[in-house]
Amino acid sequence: MAYVPGVALLAALVAGCSAGSDAGDPDADSKPGSPTVTAAPPGKYKTLPESCRAVPRSTLKDLLPGAADLSDEQQDKVYEGTATVTYDTDRKVGCRWKSDGPDSTRNLSIDFERVVSYDPAVSDDAGAREVYAKKEDAADLPTSAGVTPSGTTGASSSASSGSTPSGSPDGKASHTPSADPSDSGTDTDPEYDLRPRLLDGLGDAAFLDDSLTRAGSTARHRTVSVVFRTSNVIVSVHYTAQPDSVTEVPDSKELQEKAQALARKLDEALND
Repeated sequence: MAYVPGVALLAALVAGCSAGSDAGDPDADSKPGSPTVTAAPPGKYKTLPESCRAVPRSTLKDLLPGAADLSDEQQDKVYEGTATVTYDTDRKVGCRWKSDGPDSTRNLSIDFERVVSYDPAVSDDAGAREVYAKKEDAADLPTSAGVTPSGTTGASSSASSGSTPSGSPDGKASHTPSADPSDSGTDTDPEYDLRPRLLDGLGDAAFLDDSLTRAGSTARHRTVSVVFRTSNVIVSVHYTAQPDSVTEVPDSKELQEKAQALARKLDEALND
């Protein structure tokens, strides 16, 4: 029989692989005692609601009182809202509303953000906690409100933010929620404490911010923001009132109550 070098070499390689390889053994690459890596669980939410339909019309009528004086067609346009421009509606959506009344202008906006972790060792919920903590830090809640914001460095808001009393002439935003500081309540009267603070019973974590701003000689406008996290979704509600009169100060209690009520409705809708 003739000797064929190529065939002989192939036969030798096949024999060697058959004798010494553990390729067929699924545990061949596993080291004794090595831990099994388990992927972190996904978040509860896989989609986001349609933002411009997330707020009931009855609620919009309450939050945008100026629209009641408009024609039916104009009311429909106001209540329809304007969707926020986004390039990934599976991750971020939002909507804006505005009404101009005879005495003031009201603006409302809501934003939903769904956090997805692409690290198998980090859950979506853990990623959302980190995103939420950054928002809470950015709000710079005053520690004097009787609570220490989670995830903060412990620095005092009043010392680091440079906030000035309400109605200050420099026009900077202020964390003072009313023209009369006595309206802010005290630590012994938490029911009427209107200062920026952490909130209980809303999502997995929540905070409220209240900022009164005046620029130059224009009327002061107040924005109340309520931000909360539920599982891997973060919801932000921003509610602003700007009276036409330069001497009028928007009522903090009214805006806070309405913004919180809306946030709780959105939380309930997410969990239905």
